[in-house]
Amino acid sequence: MPPTITEPSSDEAAGPTDQPRAWWSIDAPGAWGAVALGCLSMTPSLLPRGGVTQGIVAGISAAIGYGLGLLLAATWRAIADRDPRPNTLGAWRWFGVVAFITVLGVIVLGEHWQTRLRTLMGMPPDPSWRTLLLLSVAVVVFAVILSVSRTLRTASRRLTRLLQRRIGPRAARTLGWVVVTLVTYLLLTGVLLDASIAAADRAFSLRDTSTQEGVEPTQNVLRSGGPGSLVPWDSLGRQGRNFTTRGPSAADIAALWDGFAAEPIRAYAGMATADDVEERARLAVDDLARAGGFDRDHLLVATTTGTGWLDPGTMASFEYLTRGDSAIVTMQYSYLPSWLSYLVDQRRAREAGRELFDAVYERWSLMPPTQRPQLYVFGESLGSFGAEAAFSGEFDLRNRTDGALFVGAPNFNPLHREFTEGRDAGSRQIEPVVRDGRTVRFANEVSAGIEPATRAWDGTRVLYLQHPSDPIVWWSPELLTRRPDWLSEPRGRDVLDQMIWLPFITFWQVTADLPFAVDLPPGHGHRYTTESVDAWAAILQPPGWTETQADVLRREISG
Repeated sequence: MPPTITEPSSDEAAGPTDQPRAWWSIDAPGAWGAVALGCLSMTPSLLPRGGVTQGIVAGISAAIGYGLGLLLAATWRAIADRDPRPNTLGAWRWFGVVAFITVLGVIVLGEHWQTRLRTLMGMPPDPSWRTLLLLSVAVVVFAVILSVSRTLRTASRRLTRLLQRRIGPRAARTLGWVVVTLVTYLLLTGVLLDASIAAADRAFSLRDTSTQEGVEPTQNVLRSGGPGSLVPWDSLGRQGRNFTTRGPSAADIAALWDGFAAEPIRAYAGMATADDVEERARLAVDDLARAGGFDRDHLLVATTTGTGWLDPGTMASFEYLTRGDSAIVTMQYSYLPSWLSYLVDQRRAREAGRELFDAVYERWSLMPPTQRPQLYVFGESLGSFGAEAAFSGEFDLRNRTDGALFVGAPNFNPLHREFTEGRDAGSRQIEPVVRDGRTVRFANEVSAGIEPATRAWDGTRVLYLQHPSDPIVWWSPELLTRRPDWLSEPRGRDVLDQMIWLPFITFWQVTADLPFAVDLPPGHGHRYTTESVDAWAAILQPPGWTETQADVLRREISG
């Protein structure tokens, strides 16, 4: 349907109390803004985007552009002190020609960027119908946002009419807008959001009671849920049952080392193990002690992500590199999947990480110093946020642990942010150098080395793994209005130089990347599994470890 060409009447200039126009009517200034921001959204982001994803980003950006176009036009009219001009047929024809040529050119250029990005990450090209899907989704998203905003505008105007019976026009207009905005905000952030989270929590809690096909109750006395365990098998949850029944055996580890290896210990407490997070942590540590975890040489306190998941390859790498003379303790803090926990379960993750480490440290610190195991900490994604919560800074990590591995840490992690913002002059945000690398170091391709290579890394080793293309690491609300350093500096190894910062648009681009962060080849986005081999080797420094063994282990954990 072509845009409605409207002639403003004297009544229309009077204010917001008029009857609103049909929702499909379009104003020229807004249309120009929509095309401009919609086209700019085609610029590359961190990850390759499919047609639906790009369509959503383009639709949101076009809606923002439409609003900005109207705002700029209204501002200009106020400065020039004139009324709105009619949308003439000639103006719309001119707009149609320019918009068609611009959109076509940007789509072609966007496809070129997407192909380059997919090649850079070792991914196959996108199907040719992506473009048609992109345009269709963008139009639908734009129309939905526009109709919702106009529905709210209508509500504001009707409320204004009612208020004008009691108060003056200006006060009624202001109060009507404030009330509608406040009610909408409360509905979105309160009633609707809380109800959605509660429904999701109930749905995923039912899934947590299920067991993955092929997983049977463990008969290993060194695992939670096994014979003699203080944690019942049924209370472990789906991910807890996976964790305690899998992982390398002593024979598997011995084969890699061509010599003796111990049977690793794994302790886990699920959401159903105890309602209180402190009690859940205590039970996990009690079960760790029952299995003999404090008698091992290496003890790892791991904070899970989302539903209680820990990367199997990363956990196995720790056990292989310690020759099985290790114990891992962890617990579940949520039923929600990682991407949803990332948004709403930060408090639970923080409490779980702090309570679990404190429970372990309390018992560990009472042991004679010569009999204590080496104490390590691990967290991936939201788990790194929880794991960091037990520590106040660099020296706390150095004094209370023998090493830590944080993988794909979100931008809002307090310590990650502190280390990054306080990095040494001249180092990049994607791979910062912190106090000459004395304790904390960063790597975005650990096999290529960990900087600064010329400085001794004595004592506790804390390592952050973060890919330049990982949206979980770089997403931040600040992207709305502020250009980050990682888009001011030379781009990372798997980010196109053509990715630039654009107000509002870059935020939506990176936001849209989040759900697809793990749908990439290893070494890109949020895929770190195989890199855990070199990361743990750098932290643990196992005697006799060779590159041949590392190659074998990488193949083993990537299968």
